[in-house]
Amino acid sequence: MEWIKTLHISCVVLSFCGFFLRGLLMITGSALLYNRWVKTVPHVVDATLLISALFMLYLFHWSVLDHQWLQVKIVALLVYIGLGMLALKPGRPVRLRLGAWVLGSLVFLFIVSVALTKSVYGFIG
Repeated sequence: MEWIKTLHISCVVLSFCGFFLRGLLMITGSALLYNRWVKTVPHVVDATLLISALFMLYLFHWSVLDHQWLQVKIVALLVYIGLGMLALKPGRPVRLRLGAWVLGSLVFLFIVSVALTKSVYGFIG
């Protein structure tokens, strides 16, 4: 069962690195941001991340309804996805995109802290 946790954590790291890198490319106005692989790889990583999370729920017999920290992670994940869409979608003002990227990064780190502490407050509380 340890392999699925390792896969999940690896995808977490890759997902954040991808989000951070795409944000840097957005800030610098790099044409690399529009390469097909830059758009495709994050979807593969994030899909693997989600599938591994669901598989862990099944393996560990966890119910989202029984664990408030999982509920917080899911809500924070939805916020992160919304901020990521705002940050990385072209055509919006750069200041707005930059703010969404910074907030998205903070929300991502909060999600990780909730996972590590299994507390609804993460490292905050």
